[in-house]
Amino acid sequence: MLKKRLLLIVISAISIWLLFQLPKVVIENESSLAGGRAGDTTGTSLPDHVQAPTEVRRLITETKKEFLKGTEKEKNAIFADSLANLYKAANQFDSAAWFSEKAAEFFNNTESWIKAADNYYQAYTLALNQERQRSLAAKAQELYGKVLDREPHNLDAKSKMAMTYLSSSNPMQGITMLREVLAEDPKNESALFNMGMLSIQSGQFDRAVERLEELTEINPAHVQGQLLLGVAYLNTNAKDKARAQFEKVKQMDQDPAVQATVDSYLEDLK
Repeated sequence: MLKKRLLLIVISAISIWLLFQLPKVVIENESSLAGGRAGDTTGTSLPDHVQAPTEVRRLITETKKEFLKGTEKEKNAIFADSLANLYKAANQFDSAAWFSEKAAEFFNNTESWIKAADNYYQAYTLALNQERQRSLAAKAQELYGKVLDREPHNLDAKSKMAMTYLSSSNPMQGITMLREVLAEDPKNESALFNMGMLSIQSGQFDRAVERLEELTEINPAHVQGQLLLGVAYLNTNAKDKARAQFEKVKQMDQDPAVQATVDSYLEDLK
């Protein structure tokens, strides 16, 4: 039931969906495409262009023609960057990632590599099978590596890179990286949230409460953190605290998926 309900808030926190596809990594006490073709959407939830607006589809078709016939490298990179933005608008994140990588190969600056890495990361979070997930994760790792070579203290890139290791054969590498982020910045919201999620996923609910209380104290407006804190309270049998958390989330976010999820928890608490 916990997994099913959390899936309902995928629009607000896609990473929660990813969480339940990952291996169960115990973190108690905390001691313990390369080659994907353009336009390929294998492993994502949407077939090519199906829910994209007509104008977006038209622009993709026209821009892709220019990209395919282009010979001037700079112009082709600009077309590739435009296609990345259009595919992202069409919710085709693996295609967006592929084209943004092509643009980054030409521009070769930190901003372009971050964009490409983030697109691969987003495609990774939406992949529907483990093979595709691993492939996209590996590509995101490669490109975040380029970012960190240039900006070793880019903690957002490091935190996202850490999460990609959790579907690999060495998930503890991801946990180690998240700890390193928190060692450098104990108030890093991304790392606290991810560690809280992982604690819930591995059944370490007391640890989850600790991490998520830290997060929500730092940023009371963090809706996903507030919701997961309610889930953590519920699983430690702190029902009054859980009820208060879910009521708080209902006031914070009017998204129908979030409201439905919270209502289902509150119904159980009656």
